[in-house]
Amino acid sequence: MTASFLQFTEEKLGQAEKTELDAHFENLLARADCTKNWTEKILRQTEVLLQPNPSARVEEFLYEKLDRKVPSRVTNGELLAQYMTEAANDFGPGTPYGKTLIKVGETQRRLGAAERDFIHSASINFLTPLRNFLEGDWRTISKERRILQNRRLDLDACKARLKKAKAAEAKAACEGDAVPDFQETRPRNYVLSASASALWSDEVEKAEHELRLTQTEFDRQAEVTRLLLEGISSTHVNHLRCLHEFVESQTNYYAQCYQYMLDLQKQLGSSKGEIFSGTFVGNAESTSPPPAATSPPAVAAATLPAVPTIPVVPTIVGVPNTVAESVLNPNEVKPPASGTRKARVLYDYEAADSTELALLADEMITVYSLPGMDPDWLIGERGNQKGKVPVTYLELLS
Repeated sequence: MTASFLQFTEEKLGQAEKTELDAHFENLLARADCTKNWTEKILRQTEVLLQPNPSARVEEFLYEKLDRKVPSRVTNGELLAQYMTEAANDFGPGTPYGKTLIKVGETQRRLGAAERDFIHSASINFLTPLRNFLEGDWRTISKERRILQNRRLDLDACKARLKKAKAAEAKAACEGDAVPDFQETRPRNYVLSASASALWSDEVEKAEHELRLTQTEFDRQAEVTRLLLEGISSTHVNHLRCLHEFVESQTNYYAQCYQYMLDLQKQLGSSKGEIFSGTFVGNAESTSPPPAATSPPAVAAATLPAVPTIPVVPTIVGVPNTVAESVLNPNEVKPPASGTRKARVLYDYEAADSTELALLADEMITVYSLPGMDPDWLIGERGNQKGKVPVTYLELLS
């Protein structure tokens, strides 16, 4: 160990030669280090993605180290759903606001459950294999690399000792019976009466024997380390499979979320006309006038000019008598001479009744506004078909 430490120190000071590994071995080492570093970064950032709360991540880490089951934790979506449901009960589940809170809360609960399934799947199929590599295979590789480093230092120390012994032997042969330098070479059990040349020959023989043994140990350890490093290719294949499973799990999760939100948007869109056409007026606690009796918002009028020939009919409480409902006979509604616009449909939409126009995603339709209409709705035309369409499902084009 002393000789290895001395060799290491002299190498750092540039006073000793170092046995270099072949280029293929060095490439294997570099690839292993690169794999370890990026695996750590990907693992940490994936943990942040799945659990943004640092305190929760620390708690999960401690439970894993203590080999205890991580306690079940409510997701943010599930917690929001709980609050919305409790609020709906307080406001009244039969009120428009209460009904909507219940619908949105149920969707949030489903989103939270989908998130929980995604986190569980990603943890098992992606995070666990990465951790197993870092805590298993990589630790073994690191251990064998340290042993190889020590074997290499021992080998270079033996080479240095043999080199010094040979130099001293050659010097003794030239100078005759010169007294060997015991302090420099540290010969052991020498017969002081022997000639200096014979003593150095014996020292060279011992150094060569030690070098052969050390070289054998170094070669054996290098082969063990090389096989482990070549196993990194199998690690990449395994991580690639896990990555595909992670992407598939994430795709399913976002597809579920999209479908849940699309269903919720349809539910809210179909009930929006009912809510703003008189439901709030019928509530005994509401004192606001019916929205249909107010003048049309300036934004809708500015973007889509209304047809001036259609009169505004006041809304009577309890009577579905809005302008949009009274003029939506396809045979009677005529588009304005100017002010129509093209719109691209963003999502599929099912018509709630005969006054609405069913939509298909990505299709192009013509839209325009009528006086007194709810600003969240427009009149849409597709060929000979006409009907109300929700603005939130459209992308208005210039």
